[in-house]
Amino acid sequence: MATSKKTIAAKGELPVVEKKAKAIVADHTTIEKKATVKKSTDKKAAPKKAAVKKTVVKQAGETTAKKAVSTKLHFQLRYHTEFGQNLFLTGNHVSLGNGDIANAIPMQYLNEQAWTVTLDWLEDASKEPVQYNYVLMNADGSTVVDWGTDRVIDIKSYKANQIQIIDTWNHAGYFENAFYTEAFQSVLLKEAQTENKTKAEKSSTHIFRVKSPLLSKNQVVCISGTFSKANNWSEENLVLMQKKSESPFFEISLNLGKEQFPIAYKYGVYDLELKKLIQFESGDNRVLHHPVVKNQITLVNDGFTYLPNQTWKGAGVAIPVFSLRTQSSFGVGEFTDLIKMADWASMVGLKMIQLLPVNDTTATNTNKDSYPYAAISAFALHPLYLNLSKIAGKGHSKQLQQLEKERLQLNSLPSVDYASVINLKLGFAKKVFQKVGKDLPEDKSFQVFFEQNKHWLVSYAAFCYLRDEYGTVDFGKWPAYKNYKEKDIAELTNPQSAAYLDIAFYYFLQYHLHLQLKEATAYAHGKGVIIKGDIAIGVFRHGADTWQHPDLFHMDFQAGAPPDDFAVTGQNWGFPTYNWQRMQEDGFAWWKQRFEQMSHYFDAFRIDHILGFFRIWSIPLHAVEGIMGHFVPAIPITLSTFAQLGIWFDYDRYTKPYITDSVLWEVFGYDNELVKSMFLINLKDGTYSLKHGFETQRQVEQHFATLDQDVYHEKIKKGLFSLISNIILFDADGTREYFHFRYGIENTSTFKNLEYSTQQQLRSLYLNYFFKQQDEFWKKEANNKLPALKRVTNMLVCGEDLGMVPGCVPEVMQQLGLLSLEIQRMPKNPETEFFHPNDAPYLSVVTPSTHDMSTIRGWWEEDKNKIQHFYNHQLGQWGDAPYYCEAWINKAIVLQHLYSPAMWSVFQIQDLMGMNEKIRREDPLEEQINVPANPNHYWCYRMHTTIEELILADDFNQELLAFIKKSGR
Repeated sequence: MATSKKTIAAKGELPVVEKKAKAIVADHTTIEKKATVKKSTDKKAAPKKAAVKKTVVKQAGETTAKKAVSTKLHFQLRYHTEFGQNLFLTGNHVSLGNGDIANAIPMQYLNEQAWTVTLDWLEDASKEPVQYNYVLMNADGSTVVDWGTDRVIDIKSYKANQIQIIDTWNHAGYFENAFYTEAFQSVLLKEAQTENKTKAEKSSTHIFRVKSPLLSKNQVVCISGTFSKANNWSEENLVLMQKKSESPFFEISLNLGKEQFPIAYKYGVYDLELKKLIQFESGDNRVLHHPVVKNQITLVNDGFTYLPNQTWKGAGVAIPVFSLRTQSSFGVGEFTDLIKMADWASMVGLKMIQLLPVNDTTATNTNKDSYPYAAISAFALHPLYLNLSKIAGKGHSKQLQQLEKERLQLNSLPSVDYASVINLKLGFAKKVFQKVGKDLPEDKSFQVFFEQNKHWLVSYAAFCYLRDEYGTVDFGKWPAYKNYKEKDIAELTNPQSAAYLDIAFYYFLQYHLHLQLKEATAYAHGKGVIIKGDIAIGVFRHGADTWQHPDLFHMDFQAGAPPDDFAVTGQNWGFPTYNWQRMQEDGFAWWKQRFEQMSHYFDAFRIDHILGFFRIWSIPLHAVEGIMGHFVPAIPITLSTFAQLGIWFDYDRYTKPYITDSVLWEVFGYDNELVKSMFLINLKDGTYSLKHGFETQRQVEQHFATLDQDVYHEKIKKGLFSLISNIILFDADGTREYFHFRYGIENTSTFKNLEYSTQQQLRSLYLNYFFKQQDEFWKKEANNKLPALKRVTNMLVCGEDLGMVPGCVPEVMQQLGLLSLEIQRMPKNPETEFFHPNDAPYLSVVTPSTHDMSTIRGWWEEDKNKIQHFYNHQLGQWGDAPYYCEAWINKAIVLQHLYSPAMWSVFQIQDLMGMNEKIRREDPLEEQINVPANPNHYWCYRMHTTIEELILADDFNQELLAFIKKSGR
């Protein structure tokens, strides 16, 4: 539900000016934030009470005495504040604090609906237009900046001694803001935009501005009301507003010098071709109370028209680049294959192609590198996606022809042979570079690319060279350069260095990957299709980012996810966790660069595991399974809490593995005696402890790595993992004072062997710890990061908000206008078995499956009881569910999603092709891209048919096109 435009009670969307929080102990980072902001207790109080510096205003006043004031600026913001809130004005000029919120100009409370401030603006204060925003400071010191960068005033263009600006707050969560992102303005709504020229009245006194993004072709905004030019609401005297292509606003200049104020007015939609009014906006009349003042111009910025803002809907296809298959592919999808994919998408009415991360993951040059979320660089593109014919040109066409046999063989395989493809591509690319590499620095286009990207490109290329030179990405094992030093790398990458050409090869690769991806996305835009990227939450432990910026990461921890139905022992991704405190010191510069980099290629992007911006599942290095982690940051349970609640506390019983004969029998069966003799110490009190060298999962893993990799040894290893994780609490910092609960304690034998009353007490504390205690704290963490990062780009941003979702996540995402992800088989409401696409919020993406789960057809064969419930209650069918997912069932599920109220419905290519018996793959189990429970899974899925063949599948294409059109997408 959209926040009301009339009464907004924003609740903290941007970092606090001076942060505050309780001192909290975490196991590897101090998350103490000190409060120094003084709260205002009276919304009518003078802004002196607010903790904001005012030196800029004072300086401006001192200068005034030396030079006459040219213009008075009167800012008035229509906004209803709550008790304790204050408003400020900020902008990209020294007189407005230079964009620093700490130096924002305080505003004065005017009445229940408005705040104001007046500034003296010197004639020579600014020759350029000034961009400004309003800042809301809440009672707790947190701040919210109104959305957008289009509040711009060109002071010198107005021939008036006074300029009055009447503004409307722009809440980031308004649906309309999505339509002013690049995805819509440059592609999806571009054809519907209509320019209109109007004549400004002589001696204009008022300028009205408003935005209305969802107009059809040939439609413009008009204004009518109780002023003479409109002839008092006459439909024959509608005043058409001007629209220029470079401006988001419809605008009209009027001379209201002879009018009686207040004036009532409304905006409407006028069709230039039909020459008639289509409709007026809904709601009460707008009212202007600001009459004409001599030598004053009044700018009325009315925000958005009050028109239906949930009418636009689109459908998209999700497919990794490596999964694309064309007749010209080299055994794997390439950036150039997106061109043909855009042809097909446009043909069937799809408006988006959604990809997985496309960053370089080359760590071993083996199939292990196929995992696209383990990037050795958060910025570099993957050489796997390079089209060789594009770099070969005429000069190397004969050498490329020599690889034709291998290309045809690789391209005919049912899946990707990652290792063979990458080795062949890199080998050929090096041959080309040997011939053309020396001329590369003279290429002006390359020079522009290099300057734009050198902040990561130089270190990445040096990293790749050293990886190749020393045979490993583990820079801790390099004989030299293991610690990144700017001076040393500058010498290594100097054009005079003996290693320069080997390093410059990676410049060459990245430049051509850049060109090929840009060409593909530009082509898609021409077809009315946007490309959606994916920004991974983590980076590879041994990569260019951690090598260059080790201070930005906690290298002694691993990121992952808690247990769920898809991975019962949790997930351990192996990535280092982020040092958010260090990142904040430079305003999250590394993250901002990542977001900016995405905008070079994509129109929209998905933030993988957006929950990581609230808190991350952090696993110590000594653990293998995700179940051994806990959320960081998190407010721990203190030792005193147990005493206060009267809960029996035994440190060893709660924090060490609970091992008894019955537990051993349950885990190992008849092998328990062997386990006792090899791995355990009998404590003579009915319990056992682990022998030295087997206390951690990592130690156990290392032991079994030296043995035969068979089912028996795997069983014993997993059983020992289970023993080690059979605990209730983690000691947060070794002081025995602060603790974190192990996730899923109720499923452990250690919990089940406690007294019933103790179980009940611990269960209550556990539920409070995970589902109540952290919520406000995590909300502040997210608001400290996400708003500033979102402002870096004008792309459409979606968040993958799956898993154990804190209650604060939907609120923060709605406040920021971030699209959520809604999956039918993963309802966010724990009380429902399925999520119905009809219940999706507008700002969301609905999908029946993702790359991390089985397809519709694969899911149908997994759990027959669940499928039966779905068949009867979600599809509304009688009787027994068919054993296999027949085409009509797949089709019915796709249609449910197409008719959802969500802005986007996105489908894996496998699920779309599953609607047609003739073109779908025979075995659906071959279509799953990732198996989260298997950390060694090889990502090798490819389309079983070429895109060229798909384009010729007329019956399927016509049916899909009809479905999409009929659903209004």
